Amino acid sequence: MTGRELNEKWNIDARQTLYRKSGNWFHLLDQFPAALCDAHGYILFSTKQDYEECKYLQRGKEIGVPGGIASIPGYVRVGSETPREQEMNATDLDAIVEEIGRAAARHEIGRLQTIRTEIKDGQISRSQSTRRLFGKTHTEPGGVYVFHYGGGSELQFNIGFESANGKLRHGVAFSFEPSRSKPWANLYSILKPKVDLFNDFMKSYAELFMDMRMWHNENKRQIGGDEMPGCIPLERVKRGSFIFLGRRQEIDHIDYDTILTDMDRLLPLYVYVESGGAKDPVSMLSPAPFAFSPREWRDRLTSTEATHTQKQLDVVLRHNAIQKALVHRLVSRHGKNNVSYENPGAKNRVDVVVRQQNEYWFYEIKVAESPRACLRQAIGQLLEYGFWPGAPNVTRLVIVGETALDNDGREYLRCLRERFSLPLEYEQVSIP
Repeated sequence: MTGRELNEKWNIDARQTLYRKSGNWFHLLDQFPAALCDAHGYILFSTKQDYEECKYLQRGKEIGVPGGIASIPGYVRVGSETPREQEMNATDLDAIVEEIGRAAARHEIGRLQTIRTEIKDGQISRSQSTRRLFGKTHTEPGGVYVFHYGGGSELQFNIGFESANGKLRHGVAFSFEPSRSKPWANLYSILKPKVDLFNDFMKSYAELFMDMRMWHNENKRQIGGDEMPGCIPLERVKRGSFIFLGRRQEIDHIDYDTILTDMDRLLPLYVYVESGGAKDPVSMLSPAPFAFSPREWRDRLTSTEATHTQKQLDVVLRHNAIQKALVHRLVSRHGKNNVSYENPGAKNRVDVVVRQQNEYWFYEIKVAESPRACLRQAIGQLLEYGFWPGAPNVTRLVIVGETALDNDGREYLRCLRERFSLPLEYEQVSIP
């Protein structure tokens, strides 16, 4: 399919018509009226002025359209092609990767090859190719994909089109697919310790990726459904396995900033794994000092019809419901200008923060069957949030759970307060 063919088929009546299935990358326009087409429709620029004033286009040597042309007001939807015609090929993915590479200069992930060189003590080639973010595109029955240069035996940054669901994935992955250069025994010996480090990181920081999902394939087919981020079970570390942590997007509405921001967020995990645990994840995760920012509650998902890994998903949805109730309770007590949740300047994302002049109260929510389990899960996190170097003046550390604190729990907190002067408290938040 070409732009000239679509110009006639759809009666666009443009002097210049360009076509890209994904609708997010094109050559420059220089003849008007001009049109940009994707698989489902087109956007028409009647004059050069209309084209130059369109704020949805990123013009350089090529045209980048981060949200796809379908996101531009005035987009004309004509129809859909057959599923086969909608599949992304290597050329489409190359165009997406090229756009990501251009935009990566504004993100920390753009320094990936420099970071790799620092981790490996300068043992990585500084050739022209390794200054690029991603390597060559690979095609297989399940779709097309690309990973970062040198990522074959690393926790790899990976972008790919999945034919089974027609979506574009982005995130990090372990690929246990051997090759001539890396036989199975060698690949396993390299990646297994890295899986252990991945799990070590996720035990403490999985909550940082709660908006992402994990899934795994065996012999090119996904096994089961998506799961909440967490540790990789040992039984999945086997030949032909592919384990992914990240997100998916519709190919006709690609958000490049989301892709790059998510990769920035995953970079501390990558550095921790590839440095052999030598790089402290806490110092990498939030170099900025604490800065309180009041934040009004915005509703998020608190229920779902999903059935896969329902127990894991229910915990997140329950957490959201408790957080909402707690935020509203604290706002009624202290005012909306003194309450924030998941404060962006904190060392980690504290569930809820209350400001009292020059003091701060940190609240950590836990979904558990008993108050003892809530205490066990929350206290370590709260102590790190409240006392790690760079933390603000935190005077109250509050564990939040649904069940009432029993006598043993009250005695335990009293002991910690009196013996160690730890400002620990418990607050019950009950929801239907």
